[in-house]
Amino acid sequence: MRKNDQHAPKPSPARLRCAIYTRKSTEEGLEQEFNSLDAQREAAEAFIKSQRREGWIALPELYDDGGFTGANMDRPALTRLLQAVEAGALDCVVVYKVDRLSRSLLDFTRMLSVFEKHQVSFVAVTQQFNTSTSLGRLTLNILLSFAQFERELIGERTRDKMSAARRKGKWVGGCPVLGYDVDPAGGRLVVNEEEAERVRTIFALFEEHGSARLTLAEIERRGWRLKSWTRQTGQFRSGGPFALNSLRRLLTNILYTGAIRHKGQMYPGEHAAILAPGTRERVQSLIAHPAALAHGKTRNKHLALLNGLLYCESCAARMVYSYSGKNDRQYPYYVCLNAQRKGWAACPAKSLPARGIEESVLGWIREAQHGNLDPSEWEQMDRSRQVEALRAIVERIGYDGVARRISIRFHPAATTAAGEEARA
Repeated sequence: MRKNDQHAPKPSPARLRCAIYTRKSTEEGLEQEFNSLDAQREAAEAFIKSQRREGWIALPELYDDGGFTGANMDRPALTRLLQAVEAGALDCVVVYKVDRLSRSLLDFTRMLSVFEKHQVSFVAVTQQFNTSTSLGRLTLNILLSFAQFERELIGERTRDKMSAARRKGKWVGGCPVLGYDVDPAGGRLVVNEEEAERVRTIFALFEEHGSARLTLAEIERRGWRLKSWTRQTGQFRSGGPFALNSLRRLLTNILYTGAIRHKGQMYPGEHAAILAPGTRERVQSLIAHPAALAHGKTRNKHLALLNGLLYCESCAARMVYSYSGKNDRQYPYYVCLNAQRKGWAACPAKSLPARGIEESVLGWIREAQHGNLDPSEWEQMDRSRQVEALRAIVERIGYDGVARRISIRFHPAATTAAGEEARA
């Protein structure tokens, strides 16, 4: 006789490990004792408890992204969540709404493929669907399409608002520039007098030298740095040293005239001007000269005195700086590019010792143009200023390897009665 197994215990359901992911686009309100992230997590935990009979349990790990947009996947908690998925540490991802995981249809599709690959299910508490059916996947895609549309619509409205504010000359945020502080009360720019005087001096230095290289050297000598400021979060951002690009941005910044630029148009700004009328225009005319920002076009990391100026007359090719070494000693020289590429037999000049040709050039310049590159002043300059000083007066140096003769062509402004070229 068979025993009645009607009252036999049912097997317990398999355990389903659930990770709760929460997100809020802005940091506003996160300092509250019970914020949006807490509310999302509480709703998700309540949903998991309702499925306790099915073996659902909530994992203790927190995957909270506060102050991160859903437009991309560059979020620390999301990164940890995906790593846990790939490691097999969970079986289900639970969110309050679909758009908390992502507002990008492409990103969400990628994440969903990762979930499916590792057999991880996805659940949204307030939007019930089943991704295992074609209708459920269609519903999910429709929801994500609306989420992406909403994000793009918010972006368009924000851009329109910022454009309208700029046309009215308002400061709409970003990194503050040297010479101005951001008024904590109204969010507008106010002049920092100490920094403003420094900005005026930098413009004056560039007008005086007409060279970014010499201006940067003087800025470095005075120990000046870029703008330092404190964020709203209290984080202090220290200003770094000036470089060619940062100097160019400062010299071309329309803010210093009291104006705002938006989409190529200039509008009167709410902030006060730092520069006197006409100063920026004079500097822009200097910047237009090729020699003013030449440092950005010519590579001269060794600060070779004649680099970019010295040419082989026989080959009509440049002679470039190089060096050889032996026993921790360097032997610098200038070599004809033609000889370097085609072999020594292709050029009568081949190479020249750097020290010898540099001293010969300096000697002939001092002889041809009395008072220029005076030895006592020359020795006081650092190497970068020596390079700049030579470029300011010399346009081209030619070396004839057959006749062993140097020819120097000066810039028109530096030409003396001795003639445009000096020959040695």
